Amino acid sequence: MDRIIRPAKPADAQSILEIYAYYIENTAITFEYDVPSLAEFRQRMINTMKKYPYLVIEQEGEIQGYAYAGPFVGRAAYDWSCELSIYISHTARRCGLGRRLYEALERELQAMGILNLYACIGYPIREDEYLTKNSAQFHAHLGFSTVGEFYNCGYKFGRWYDMIWMEKMIGEHLDDQPPVSW
Repeated sequence: MDRIIRPAKPADAQSILEIYAYYIENTAITFEYDVPSLAEFRQRMINTMKKYPYLVIEQEGEIQGYAYAGPFVGRAAYDWSCELSIYISHTARRCGLGRRLYEALERELQAMGILNLYACIGYPIREDEYLTKNSAQFHAHLGFSTVGEFYNCGYKFGRWYDMIWMEKMIGEHLDDQPPVSW
């Protein structure tokens, strides 16, 4: 089975949006309610790619997932930190694609000088058909730890959900820290 991880291109927006749309319409993994237009989604990708890696994983020539980094907080003091997002096609989950994609993203971020990775994760008060603890478990398996929880902060499908922040340190924090290479 041929699996390729490569940088995303704006031309990939349709395939990537199809993956994301499933999660918007059928899950509380994202708290976004409406599927963005293709033009809006493509512009989101372009804006992200100005500074951060945006990767896709292909299997037999078809995009099966994507992951990207973005600013943690929009201030220069936070340049060494970033927030990650990952979505794998709902038909291809639990076959190792997510791990490979996240590990590739982590390597790129580490090469840039990023030190702290953060993931903002919808977390169920009680698991249901829209949200399980799988995302938190996935991140924990990759070395992330929970550093915060917000209660009843996301409302979707007529239900309240919590949100957790998970963190992973991937570099050394120095007194005279070199800048991130954008």
